[in-house]
Amino acid sequence: MNPTGRKIVLLDLDGTLTASDPGILACVRKIFEELNLTVPSEAALHRFIGPSIAESLRINGVDETLIQPGIDIYRKYYNDIAAFDDPNHPGQMVPGRLCCTVYEGIPEQLRTLREAGYRLSIATCKPEYQAVPVCEHFGIASLVDDIFGASRDSSRSNKDQVIQYGFDQLEFDTQAGDRALMVGDRWTDADGARALGLDCLGCGWGYAEDKELSEHGCYHVIDQVSALSDTVQCYFK
Repeated sequence: MNPTGRKIVLLDLDGTLTASDPGILACVRKIFEELNLTVPSEAALHRFIGPSIAESLRINGVDETLIQPGIDIYRKYYNDIAAFDDPNHPGQMVPGRLCCTVYEGIPEQLRTLREAGYRLSIATCKPEYQAVPVCEHFGIASLVDDIFGASRDSSRSNKDQVIQYGFDQLEFDTQAGDRALMVGDRWTDADGARALGLDCLGCGWGYAEDKELSEHGCYHVIDQVSALSDTVQCYFK
């Protein structure tokens, strides 16, 4: 490791560290059901994972007057109402935020990177007040150094805004030798990284569609969790 600067690994959460589609998609369905709108196809629903809920609703043609009500419905089921079967404890009902699992091998990969001296910072479009308890519940918080997320009021919602927020908190300084790499599974990660002049390592085990990561400029895409730490360390050499 270069002692004159930090090596910061920015990690997406949903689809990169956690398989969160059961909870997210169940909450998204509730939006359309409670607003009396047609529920999108399964393929369209999966595209909700990654971008902010507001952005995904707009992409799916939801009227602007219904965006905030839709967000409110999502947050109600995601945060508070135990309406979904827990994949980790079948038969137990949990809110959407706990209806997910950590990808096998992720804890070991994070430990390896931290032991090698990397600073691990989660950068997610999930609101920070949601991301922190999720990471704490699933044991991720103790394996990373920072958890940066979107703001509750949606003034910070896109991935580039979240990354910049994290950089501000870290006092990121390229002149002092600091370097950073984004690691994520969706176009939002690649585009957000590029907006700030960063490279993005694509995670092929997540929710990207075919060729999505390469077409959005990921410098490399890995398909196995087991390749994460080695690939990151090669990047920073």
